[in-house]
Amino acid sequence: MHFYVGVDAAKDIHWACVIGADARPVFSHAVRNDPEGIAALIGELSVLNAESITVALDLLGGCATLLCAMLAEAGMRIVHTPGLAVNRARQGMRGGENKSDPRDAATIADLARTRTDLRPVEIETEIDVDIRLLVGRRREVVVDQTRRLARLRDLLSSLFPALERRIDVKTKAGLVFLSLFAAPHELRGARPHHLVRALTKVYPRMRDAQSMAQDAIALAKAQTINVPGAQTRAKLVQDLAGEALAARAQRDRIDGDLQALLESHPDAALILSLPGMGAVLTADFIACVGSTRRFRSADALAAAAGLTPVLRQSGKSRTVRRSTGGNKTLKRVFFQSAFNALADPESRAFYDRKRAEGKRHNQAVIALARRRVNVVWAILQTRMPFSQNFKNAA
Repeated sequence: MHFYVGVDAAKDIHWACVIGADARPVFSHAVRNDPEGIAALIGELSVLNAESITVALDLLGGCATLLCAMLAEAGMRIVHTPGLAVNRARQGMRGGENKSDPRDAATIADLARTRTDLRPVEIETEIDVDIRLLVGRRREVVVDQTRRLARLRDLLSSLFPALERRIDVKTKAGLVFLSLFAAPHELRGARPHHLVRALTKVYPRMRDAQSMAQDAIALAKAQTINVPGAQTRAKLVQDLAGEALAARAQRDRIDGDLQALLESHPDAALILSLPGMGAVLTADFIACVGSTRRFRSADALAAAAGLTPVLRQSGKSRTVRRSTGGNKTLKRVFFQSAFNALADPESRAFYDRKRAEGKRHNQAVIALARRRVNVVWAILQTRMPFSQNFKNAA
């Protein structure tokens, strides 16, 4: 008999429900999220007189990582049941408003029994995992940095508006300056060569230290009033600038690690050959997709990125609209790379043709992004790098 296992994954305790091909329950109980508990579950499954065992998980990664790894090592077939599908299936059953771990596990098991389109889970390679983890950490650093710089600019504009307009906080030179000097009352009596000496001691290759120092002193002298809380505001600006410098250094280290991993990844050079795909976007693509074997076709990859139209048909009503679903990060990868590729003659020609058809800028870029999905798919399937005479050039 074929058996189907539904596992509702959680941080401390998983819940496992096993049913047969006839939908009759075999057992349902809690499983500790530790090697002993998971090994006990595998032992229970191994003694079943089963032709096959399919284990369905509603969660991949995170707290389910150990469970997935041990099941794969034991040779179990693993499939993924999306959380939305589980919720909708549970709500469609009797008493669907009731939610519990045993009920979710039973729903997951029944989905594994009745649906043949669930995606098989493949164990990721070490390099894919490393890239995904680094990409996730880089995204956190970038998001925190954006928030930090917004707060820094807000504080600086309340303390010293003229300096906020003069200093570009997105540059290392600007952050170095603000980490040392921010208060106008401290700059009024300073001498340019003293400021330059302090700046170049921290950042020896700073090019415009002299002009920045002279401008800051002149602007400080023009602002004769100190706002309330000036000392505290200046201290906070300096602290935030120092944190921003540390975040830039951390992001650069992550970029270096990603570059080293991409040099060893079998698909990276192929993806990088496509115009507009830099190292960061390539790493994002690999982190989202992993192996393209999980997709049946380029259309399936485009659907995963939310770049395919959605049909809404009921009776005589039939409309096609743009998808609002899909993996937002993967969609951003294709959209951003398409925008970057507008400098490429063939991509620009495609974009101009869409604009001539009456499409707006974003619509034309999205059309180009969808076309590039086919190109990436063809590159990875044929294992041939992009060239200007590529059949589906974009």
